[in-house]
Amino acid sequence: MTSVTKDYAAITDGINHGISGLRQTDALETITAFSAMSKAAMGDGALDKKTKELIALAIGAAKQCDGCIGFHTKALKRLGATDEEVAETLGVVVYMGGGPGLMYAGDAWTAWQALKQG
Repeated sequence: MTSVTKDYAAITDGINHGISGLRQTDALETITAFSAMSKAAMGDGALDKKTKELIALAIGAAKQCDGCIGFHTKALKRLGATDEEVAETLGVVVYMGGGPGLMYAGDAWTAWQALKQG
């Protein structure tokens, strides 16, 4: 049996390409507003940026969003997350999401292992 692993770097690159194209359309205002909302939501506050990114990774995995997994694992690498922090976060995904949570937690762990090296 052949194992197929998702290329999260390629997934996020493809999404970034698509978003760049959307910025050239009438959707620019919406894309700009989403970017501003992201910046406001993810900045340091009562929760620090890394904690918020761990939450975002958990939600991305629970919602089965490959792009979310890719972008948030990249951010967690930049923020100095540890294997233990990511593993515990993904454990909560499994707890809350059962079997489907386990499937995407496994994908998110694979993404973390691949993207933290790059």
